[in-house]
Amino acid sequence: MRPEKNPVLAVTPGPAAGVRGAIAGNLRRTRLARGFSVRELAELTGVSKALISQIERGVANPTIEVLTRVAHALGLTFAELTRVHLTGPEVIRRGEGTTVAVGETTVRSLFAAPDRRRFELAEGDLPPMTRSTKSAHGPGSVEHAYVVSGEVTVETGAWSVCLDEGDAVRFAAELDHVYVTGERGCRVLTLLSFSED
Repeated sequence: MRPEKNPVLAVTPGPAAGVRGAIAGNLRRTRLARGFSVRELAELTGVSKALISQIERGVANPTIEVLTRVAHALGLTFAELTRVHLTGPEVIRRGEGTTVAVGETTVRSLFAAPDRRRFELAEGDLPPMTRSTKSAHGPGSVEHAYVVSGEVTVETGAWSVCLDEGDAVRFAAELDHVYVTGERGCRVLTLLSFSED
């Protein structure tokens, strides 16, 4: 009997909300780690306390100039301040995603990287009852997997998700992870992106 499919654990409502939330979390986390109060950070940057507080709550749309001053004061690059971090797997099921017809071809857009990264694309054929070698790919790495045929379970120490033909998953590849097949084998496409930092 097949295990019940896991629900989506991390969904971003939209690109703008996702970036605002990432900036809010990155700003607050770094400010607290550096030991700055909101007032101290405001004095260092010339940005009002109210605006810094709004940015930390994810309700402001600060200019690039403001974000650059805040990043500099915190000792971060602009990319580090605005980077979206995955906290759990983001799953797109068969029939989901954006589908576009280009002539007679249908293109299904699954994931788009919001920043510049290096990529590695691989196709894997996993026989039935196989457990891949445990792997992790370094800080900031993200793995995308698309099941072409069969079914597979992706496991880490924190979560596992079952995928059928046509399903996709994206997760932080700095975690140790394995691919596990059941009675059916699987063909899976993986796209691994590495942070440029």
